[in-house]
Amino acid sequence: MVRLLLLVVCSAIMLAGWMPQSVSLLAQNVVAASPDGYTGSAACEHCHKQIYKSFLETRMGRSMVAADPALVKFLPLPGSFENGKTHRRYEVYVKDGKLVQSESEADAQGQSVFRDEHAVDWIIGAGYNGYSALLQRGEFVVQAPLTYYIKTKTWELSPGYHLADLGFNRTIQADCIYCHSERPKPLDKFSGRFAPKPFEQLAIGCENCHGPGVAHVAAFTSKTTDHTKTLIVNPEDLRADLDNDICMSCHESGDARIPKPGKSYADFRPGKPLDDALSIFMVPLKRDNPKDTDHVQHYFMMTMSQCYRGTKGELRCTSCHDPHVEPTHEEAPAFFNAKCANCHGDAKNSPASVGRQCTEAIKARKATTPADNCIGCHMPRRPASESPHTTLTNHRILARPNEPWPDEAFAQTTPELPNLVHLNRTKSGEDKMPALTLLDAYKELSEHRAEYKQLYEKQLAEVEKSNPEDAEVQNDLGARDLRNGDLERAIEHLQHAIQLNPAEVTNYVYLSEALKLEDRNAESLAALEKAANLAPINPALQKLRVQRLVEAGEMEKGAAALAHYLEIYPEDDEMREVQKRLKK
Repeated sequence: MVRLLLLVVCSAIMLAGWMPQSVSLLAQNVVAASPDGYTGSAACEHCHKQIYKSFLETRMGRSMVAADPALVKFLPLPGSFENGKTHRRYEVYVKDGKLVQSESEADAQGQSVFRDEHAVDWIIGAGYNGYSALLQRGEFVVQAPLTYYIKTKTWELSPGYHLADLGFNRTIQADCIYCHSERPKPLDKFSGRFAPKPFEQLAIGCENCHGPGVAHVAAFTSKTTDHTKTLIVNPEDLRADLDNDICMSCHESGDARIPKPGKSYADFRPGKPLDDALSIFMVPLKRDNPKDTDHVQHYFMMTMSQCYRGTKGELRCTSCHDPHVEPTHEEAPAFFNAKCANCHGDAKNSPASVGRQCTEAIKARKATTPADNCIGCHMPRRPASESPHTTLTNHRILARPNEPWPDEAFAQTTPELPNLVHLNRTKSGEDKMPALTLLDAYKELSEHRAEYKQLYEKQLAEVEKSNPEDAEVQNDLGARDLRNGDLERAIEHLQHAIQLNPAEVTNYVYLSEALKLEDRNAESLAALEKAANLAPINPALQKLRVQRLVEAGEMEKGAAALAHYLEIYPEDDEMREVQKRLKK
């Protein structure tokens, strides 16, 4: 109905021969400026004002904002956190019109040992669980150490910082940022490097779900175009699997998310299979797996529900969620009860009929939070061990608490792929996976699961023959030979990897180690210098550079490298003592 009304309104405007001049000018500008076909959400507002306004109030529409103190009045400022384990103090405040975070340490006499202070550039998060911060350090986008948590109403360490003091050096990876913004511009998968303008648009926007909009805007600003061809993706018109793919691109983490060879996260286009750009894999479930393995596994958990299986796969994420409208905490019970009533209500599909069908005692229903709502019982929330003060909703839509996995959960593999569950397998059902995709999947899984190490080694041996001119293959071969002590072959592979991709840091790190073991110290140091220059804010690499220079007797260069290290990582007490000794 909403889609129909929008088409009627737009068509009426066009039939009247009138369109606001600003829209026409905008269409001309974005067509010229956006060869990739994207225009930005602002262009949608002119025709879709109500949806646009409503979407801006959702968590997706507020997923990221500029850290302008005037725009982040929702944050309680100033704030601070004391880490008793490391004796570090963290603060967040406004200084010279900018939002700032700092980390500091004082000695027993209260004298400052160090203070590291950085202006924050962006706030990430919509406030459901909390607000984190990002900042730009040269070419790199990094996380700030403090996050505001809604549940406790406190500033505390950001996710990941409870494991180690990461300072202002935790780089943002491509696979994370694509689900928190629209059209970010990472330069590769892992380094944290971004284009000079890291984000074309900050918050998640219209084109994340509807695809590039330049042609659509141009069509509706032209007097000659057939306006029945909107040239935009409407998820309502897609098959259920393609509609779910849009949500799955962010709401299904799996155990490994691997871009297809030559593709990146940016290559996914709504309306096309997600698997064209990105494959999502899960380790097959076992009968003794815990029943709460649902950290951002929303799609898979939904497919394990009786609701999904009862519709033979026709249930969609959007059957229950309207991306344009997000109910408040108070509105949620009635909103989602109505969704449940579409299948579980009486002939009139009345939301109230869900309550009449429910067999639970009214007292127990009133005890849910919010009271008397279907999801309170059937989609319970749990604390997320993966992130402090965070809860997750179980999307398996349980009929009863602690309901066992259905038998289908243990029959998810295919003959072509017997050791992985391919969660976004296309409707054809085939699992003809590119060899390089499997290599990356096994590699990622082998880092945490011993059972995949042999599969990775076998796959690496195969791609050595089938894909010898792939830079990552040569890097992996070099790392393998380095581990096995075959230094000559390791050096050969790593030098080949550098020829194929001279911008990859790990090529030089592995090469430096292999050369050092061969007592080719000058060459080893040169390779390490190259790696350090490519990753100027990587503390581990910069520290290794200092150590190697000192070992080589390059004291002047070592002192300069140490000064740089302490500039990016002043938290290191040990290296501050080294600096004092070098100055004597």
